[in-house]
This record gives sequence, structure tokens and C-alpha cells, in this order.
Amino acid sequence: MKDEGTTGTGRSGNSLAASVSAVIRKYGMLKGGETVLVGLSGGPDSVCLLHVLHGLAAELDLKLHAVYVNHNLRPGEIPSEISFCERLCADLGVRLIVKSIDVKGHAASARLNLHEAARQLRYRAFGEAAFEAKASRIALGHNADDQAETLLMRLMRGAGPTGLAGIPPVRGDIIRPLIETERTEIEGYLSAAGISFLTDSSNLKTDYFRNSIRRELMPVVRRLSPSAVPTMLHTMEILREEERYFGILVTKTLMKMISRKTADRIELFMSPLETMETVILRRVLRRAIDETRGIRGIGLVHIDDIIRLLRKGDSGDRLYLPHGIRVIREYAVLVITSESLKRLSAYGLQPPADLRLPEAGLVLKASFEDAAGEVSDGRSSVVLDAGRMKFPLTVRPRADGDFFFPMGFGKRKKLQDFFVDAKIPRDERDTVPIVLSGDDIAWVAGYRGDERFRISEGTKKFLRLGIVKGNFS
Repeated sequence: MKDEGTTGTGRSGNSLAASVSAVIRKYGMLKGGETVLVGLSGGPDSVCLLHVLHGLAAELDLKLHAVYVNHNLRPGEIPSEISFCERLCADLGVRLIVKSIDVKGHAASARLNLHEAARQLRYRAFGEAAFEAKASRIALGHNADDQAETLLMRLMRGAGPTGLAGIPPVRGDIIRPLIETERTEIEGYLSAAGISFLTDSSNLKTDYFRNSIRRELMPVVRRLSPSAVPTMLHTMEILREEERYFGILVTKTLMKMISRKTADRIELFMSPLETMETVILRRVLRRAIDETRGIRGIGLVHIDDIIRLLRKGDSGDRLYLPHGIRVIREYAVLVITSESLKRLSAYGLQPPADLRLPEAGLVLKASFEDAAGEVSDGRSSVVLDAGRMKFPLTVRPRADGDFFFPMGFGKRKKLQDFFVDAKIPRDERDTVPIVLSGDDIAWVAGYRGDERFRISEGTKKFLRLGIVKGNFS
């Protein structure tokens, strides 16, 4: 990292300030009289933003603070960056808040890549600093080139219209006053004013996707079309306007379709979904997914997978998407959920008894009988030879290495293979009650009894096991 004076013509300070002021008015970023927290890294964008807002402070009656977020990823550069930002803020009479975040630790614990972990913690730090400064707006230095790079990145990764609309100029309390200013203008402004800035060494590496776009692809794009960036900005603005319209339409549509909703589960009526036009259906599904807690990383390819499930799947079919998202096509509703998978606890069972299994939503009934009685189907109930069994019984979830001898099959079978052949969804397998006599499986509740405990002409004492739905609310 180094102090740099970047050469370039750029627009004059007054011209750039006027342009930024126009963007602030265009998007309603500031009304005047606010306290604004500026995200400051020491790089050209954030330095330019702080200087321009400082120049507009009197006009807009702004009170400025700045925040530097230490990501703890470049220990050799951080002290000089903080010193630079402290000197800059002291010169401008702006208070600097320094926040430290543990990106590597968060990435490991949340199973995220460094980029996503840094983004999450950085915005959390911005919020904390804004609270300390009593700031109602957080100004960030994203510029027009960042927008163009974002468009190209998302286009190559398969984003839909919402993603291609780019970085929003305003989102909640976040504002981006430089969003229509090109990087060459920023650097030209700093050079003309003799303002120093820092270069982050990580921005020079091409092993990050955005850096490759910036350093390798964008020069080619500019050579082919000098006005490429403004053209892309205009396209993204059109997409944002259309997305706002569709957003209203989707909200009205979704409100009529929700059967049930919690923080991490939403159920949508199948009837309108099956006949909905794809262009609206994609947006409705995207919004529904966004309504569930902690959902990120669901792309256009996953939305299209859900549409195929809707149009070609059968009741009971399901999808397993990234980040623990499950989509289940039931008879009347489509379920989208990020709920943690349940797992049955272990229980003892001494017949006669009714055993409540809340994790499975079932009650297991066990009773001794003097005769076989009604023929059981092995699914809702089973009759076994109690004389061959060891009591008390054990009821537990599946375990590694489980096997049994399914009635009518004639030979040993791994429980895992049985689950696969029976098409038991994998998110339900840990709630299937496994009834054991000693160490031997006697009944895979709801599916099949074990041949070793089949009744015969010599059976004198019969054990009937059955399951019924339970109400545990």
C-alpha cells in the first residue's frame, strides 16, 4: 500500500461536487440536516466521497463522521491505513471511529467464504458505528465502475433482473453518492486537488473475480465502447424501475398465495402457482425465499429448479438447495423452509403403553394380545411374536450400520438402502421411529416389520405396535 497522486484530467472539484449533489437529490439520499457516517478505507473512492461531502456539508447542513473497519486480513498494512485515515479526518475536522472485525473466524464458524464473511461483518460494523455517532445515513463510496463490474459479474453467474439491476443507490440508511461517478473522474478529481489516497494491495490481485473483471475485462469493454459504463448504468436504472413495478405486483400476488408462514417456513397454495406465467412466478418464488430467515445464495438456476418441481413433480417430491433450504411439493401447497432438521430422541418402551414421539409428530401404541387379530399392513401397524422379543423395547432414530430383515424380502438389508428404495425423503429419515428388541430392529415404524419376529403357528403371545398422528401443539 502506498500514498498515490493519480494523474488524470477528471472534472473540476466544483463540477464533481455539483454532479454528486445532483445524484443526492435524484435519489432522495439526503434532505439536509442529517448526521452522516462515511465508510473510509483510505482508498480513492472513500477519500473522494469524504472530501466531496465535506465540501457539501455547509450547503446541506451535514454533520460528518467516518468509520474505518479493520478486517484483520492484511496486518502489515492496517496500521498505516489507520494512521492515514486519522490524519485525513483530523485535517477535515471529522471524528473517526475504528472498528475491528474477525473475518476469518466468522468465515469458519458460519461456513462462508472470506468475501461474504467480510461483507456481513463490515455492514454490521457500519451499523454499530452509526449508532455510536447517532448517524441517520451511512455513505459508502461505490462508484459507476463498481456498478458496471457488478453487472458483468452477475451476468456471468446467471442472475435475473433483480441481480442485474445492480447495487441500489439507496437501501435503507445506506446511500451511495458516487454511484454515477466513474473511477477516472474520481482519480482525476483527487489528482487535480493534490489529495493523497492509499492503494489496497488486495485490489491488485487477479485471483478475486471482481479484480479480474476490473483489471482484465473492463479495459477491453472500454476499448470496444468508450461509453460502455454510462450505457450500463442506464440499463441498470431501467431494470431497477421495472423491478420496483414488479415488486408491487409480486407483493399483491404473494399476499393472496400464502397458506402459512413462520420466520423460516412459508407455504404457498399450489393452485395459482401451477398456472402462473414464468416471468411473475420467478419473482414470486424469489420473494417467498427471501421471506424465510437467513436465506442467501439462491440463484436463478435454483429458481428454475423449483419451477420444474412445480410443473413436473409429484406430491412428495422435493429439492435440497444450498444453505439448508428445502422445497417440498405437497398436494395442496408448496413448502419452502430453512427449518433445522428434526431428529428423534431415544426412548424406552414397556408395553402396554402409548409413547409420545413429538419430534416425529406421532404416538406409538404398544399392546399385548392373545391372538393375531386384524391383519396388519406393516405400515400403520404390525403384529409381532412377543415370545421372541426382549423387553423393554427401545425406540430411537436410525444409526450408522443399522440393518434388518424386511418381512417378505427374505434376506438382510441395510437400513440406509431400505430408506433409499422406499423413497423416504432424506430430511425425514431421522424422525422415522426404529423399534428395537435388544440390539435387533423389530419394526421400522410406518414401513416394515422384521422377518425374525414374524408370527407363526407356534406364536402364543402377540405384540401389536401401531403409530397414529399426535397433536403436540
